[in-house]
Amino acid sequence: MRRMAQGDRLFSVLRLHRILTYVWKGLSQRILLKKKKTTSLRKKTAPARSAKDFPAVFAALKNILTPYEKRLSVVRYKPEFYYLETVLPCDKGKPLHFGAVRLGKNYVSYYLMPVYMDPPLQKRISPELRKRMQGKSCFNFTEIDPILFRELAALTRSGFAGFRDRKYI
Repeated sequence: MRRMAQGDRLFSVLRLHRILTYVWKGLSQRILLKKKKTTSLRKKTAPARSAKDFPAVFAALKNILTPYEKRLSVVRYKPEFYYLETVLPCDKGKPLHFGAVRLGKNYVSYYLMPVYMDPPLQKRISPELRKRMQGKSCFNFTEIDPILFRELAALTRSGFAGFRDRKYI
């Protein structure tokens, strides 16, 4: 076998470099062209909901819980979160969650624990309010709905009475 001379080796390296550069330029141009095509065909996503009315929704839902502050304990009250629990320890020596309102990114959530604990109370929920239900005790709202808020207030009153009957309050 013949040994490659140093000049031949340099020639083959340069030739390989030229070939790789040519291939690389071709591939990069193809990639750029593909990116341009895919960006024009990209699906448009729905715009995020405007959060300008959320503080008003939060205030309206918070007003449903404020009459119960005298008999319950306010654990957290921030501009985006309002939380009520029982004063007396109930479950394993800890207070029991009663209700909360949380201002989220896409909606305002109203949590009512008596709905979770009392199956007859769940049966009283209308189909319209059930559509707003997420999980077992959470209701999500994006705007003020007086009819559903009145129903939530009635459920909250019944839930408070149920807590009082069970001696949680």
